[in-house]
Amino acid sequence: MDWQGQEESTNVEDGRGAGGGGMAPHMMLGGGGLGMMVVMALISWALTGNPLWLLQQGGGGGGGGGGMQQQPLQPGMPANRPPEEEKLRHFVAIVLKDTEVVWTDLFRRQGLEYKNPRLHLFTGQVESACGMAGAAVGPFYCPADEKVYLDLGFFDEMRTRFGAKGDFAQAYVVAHEVGHHVQKLMGITDRVDATRGRASKVEANHLSVRLELQADFFAGVWAHYAQQQFHLDAHDIDDALQCAQAIGDDRLQKQARGVVVPDSFTHGTSAQRAKWFKRGFDTGDTKQGDTFNATDL
Repeated sequence: MDWQGQEESTNVEDGRGAGGGGMAPHMMLGGGGLGMMVVMALISWALTGNPLWLLQQGGGGGGGGGGMQQQPLQPGMPANRPPEEEKLRHFVAIVLKDTEVVWTDLFRRQGLEYKNPRLHLFTGQVESACGMAGAAVGPFYCPADEKVYLDLGFFDEMRTRFGAKGDFAQAYVVAHEVGHHVQKLMGITDRVDATRGRASKVEANHLSVRLELQADFFAGVWAHYAQQQFHLDAHDIDDALQCAQAIGDDRLQKQARGVVVPDSFTHGTSAQRAKWFKRGFDTGDTKQGDTFNATDL
C-alpha cells in the first residue's frame, strides 16, 4: 500500500492524552463487573455501529454530548510523540481523506450530498455523544455526533492479539467505521436502531450482525475505488480479508470462552465478514450490499 506523502484529511481531532493513559492498555480479563464488560469488549471488540448500545448492555456509559474540549489536528501536534505513533496519525488522516473523496463522488452519482465525518484520536478513554468509552472497546462510530473514535494503540492490539498485520488491515478498520457513517447518512442506522429497540435480544443481535456486515461491504466498496490511489495489490487485499476473518464473532468467542454461541453474535462470523468485504471490493456497487434482505449472509 503506497500511502506516504498523500493528502491528509483536515477532519481529524487530536484528543490524545486528554482522556488519560497512554497507548491502549492490554485488556485484563477477570470475574464479575468490569471483567465481564471487558470480555464483551473482546467479543465485539471494535467496529461497533452503536457504541451506546454496547455500553448499555454492559451497564456502563452515559449519554450527553459535552465533555472534553476537542482540538483540531495540526501538523506536528502533539509534540514529543513517538515516531511510530506519529506515522500512524498521518496514515489514518490520509486514509480518511481518501474515503472522503470516494464517498463524496459515490453520493454525487446518486444525486446526494456526502457529509464528511470527523475522526477523533484519543488515548485511554473518551467521552462521545454516545457516552464514555475506554480503549478496550476498540474503534467505534458514534451516530449521535457523526464521529469515528480511535485509539491508535488499537493497531498494536490488532497485530499482537489478533494477528492482523499490514497497512491495509489498518485502513480496513478506518473504512469500516466510515461505512457506519455512510449508513447513518443513508438513514439505515436510525431505522435499524428503531427496529432493534422493539426486538428481543436475539433479534437485536441478528440486526446488529447485518448492520456490521454492511459496514464491511462499504469498506470493500471504498477499497475498490482506492486501488489506483494507493497502488493496492493482492497482498493488501489479503491483509484486509485476514483482518476481517480474525475479528469474526465465532473466532473471538472461541478464543475468549472456548465455545461459540451464534445467537449472541453481533458482528458476523469470520467467513461472513470476509465475504461481504470482498463483495464490496469486487463490485464497487453500493446496491449490492443489502445485507438486511439477504437470505444467505
